[in-house]
Amino acid sequence: MNLIMPVFAAVIVLFGLIRRVPVFDAFIAGAREGLVTLYHIAPAILGLMFAVSLLRVSGATDVLCQWLAPAAQAVGFPAEVVPMALLRPVSGSGATALLVSVLEEHGPDSFAGRVASVLAGSSETTFFAVTMYYGSVGVKQIRHTLLAAVAADLTAMVLSAVTVRAFFG
Repeated sequence: MNLIMPVFAAVIVLFGLIRRVPVFDAFIAGAREGLVTLYHIAPAILGLMFAVSLLRVSGATDVLCQWLAPAAQAVGFPAEVVPMALLRPVSGSGATALLVSVLEEHGPDSFAGRVASVLAGSSETTFFAVTMYYGSVGVKQIRHTLLAAVAADLTAMVLSAVTVRAFFG
């Protein structure tokens, strides 16, 4: 299993040599393009990370979760999963940490654990993806993308609870 990556790299280099591609030059050119892309998207990613940290440290996310919990429960969404649902569009790793927390606290076969699992698999890190993809190509006007993506995230949130109820009662 430890040999998969070295073998994969060797196959790529061998294929390039067979096709008479200057492999090292191609690697350097790709690395240079990657650094240029990083240069263009780094400010947006840093701004997004700063905003998430600011909201978390200030306690705004806790207040928002407490405010949304009754509404979520009224529509059949477990209050324990609300923090994950709020964080998922912004941070995949943060949402995964909250998923693990829900699974440890409530169990994987609980309603909250199942909803959190379905939500994790059916939603996207919307703000991160928009920042990365549009930032890497220099798009400034995202038009309806964000609205459509947030609507998809809300749909995933509602339907995760509906799906779990339909399949598990």
